[in-house]
Amino acid sequence: MVDVVDWYPHQRDRGWACASPSEEAIAFHRALDGYAPTPLVALPSLAAELGVGHVVAKDESSRLGLPAFKALGASWAVHRALRDRTDGPLTVVTATDGNHGRAVARFSRLLGHGASIVVPPGVSRTAVQAILDEGAEVRAVDGSYDDAVAAAARLADEVGGVLVQDTAWEGYEEIPGWIVEGYATLFAEVDDQVRDAGLGRPDLVLVPVGVGSLLQASLAHYRGERAAPGTSVVSVEPEAAACVAPSLAAGRPVTVPTGLTAMAGLNCGTPSSLAWPFMEHGLDAAVAVSDPADIRATHDLAALGVAAGPCGAAGLAAARLALTGEGAQDRRRHLGVGPDSVVVLVVTEGSAANPVPALEDL
Repeated sequence: MVDVVDWYPHQRDRGWACASPSEEAIAFHRALDGYAPTPLVALPSLAAELGVGHVVAKDESSRLGLPAFKALGASWAVHRALRDRTDGPLTVVTATDGNHGRAVARFSRLLGHGASIVVPPGVSRTAVQAILDEGAEVRAVDGSYDDAVAAAARLADEVGGVLVQDTAWEGYEEIPGWIVEGYATLFAEVDDQVRDAGLGRPDLVLVPVGVGSLLQASLAHYRGERAAPGTSVVSVEPEAAACVAPSLAAGRPVTVPTGLTAMAGLNCGTPSSLAWPFMEHGLDAAVAVSDPADIRATHDLAALGVAAGPCGAAGLAAARLALTGEGAQDRRRHLGVGPDSVVVLVVTEGSAANPVPALEDL
């Protein structure tokens, strides 16, 4: 059993830089019907609470007609995986904790293909029904998210389908890489919106993490060769599935046992092999948040007009843990956060994506 560490400061390699993201996926998204940048919402009351200059929420509650950022990665990856295929219609297969599977089903259907989505325990009825409403088949399996990923890979082989999975492993890296490329659009929008608001650049970005594809995209963006220096990036996971800190401590990807959590979309116990080098070299800290802290953050954001789902609110719970309370001065110093800093919460999903537990349930 791996002990959960709620705050893990990581000494990143400040001389390390990666290739900046290609703009091909960004151009693809901008050409889609219904594309518009999602809002960047100023939250001055949270800035006062956290002792920083500005807190802004990147609100992904409505992205290309879906209630989560996953539409960005799925749309680009499904397009890339199927654009040269002439042997259709095909079955697109993936495992999901909810949002990724719905997005894969949506964009597969729009291209005239079927989808089979594998779900582990803990995925809400709301999320499962949303996948079914996209015309996809849903297959439930016992075990963890990692078990669902393995089952999806077997199913794709059995039916001659196309696996569009965000988790990478040796020999399966191209399609997960396309998913990461799709998320570049989100961070390009953030920088444009922060600059247009007269705030310069983000000083701290808090990124919810499942297998780490969105985190990889954030690090490719902020550690890219063309990136301006000075932005700290923090990963955020549920205590029930906190694999980033033990991986950083071990110097290699570590698999941890997972439990049930309201943050179902983050309930993944193994970092993606593609994301790991970016975490190892580019991440500033890893935070694990409890379900009670996350649920409070969800309700607090709702009161401020941001209808976040449990995964989407994780960044606020993490910001409170990192920037306030006992030991905060050392944590703030590690992250380079001061009274004038700009803090970005990546609100990855809306409340329509997953049910929000009541405060009375805490």
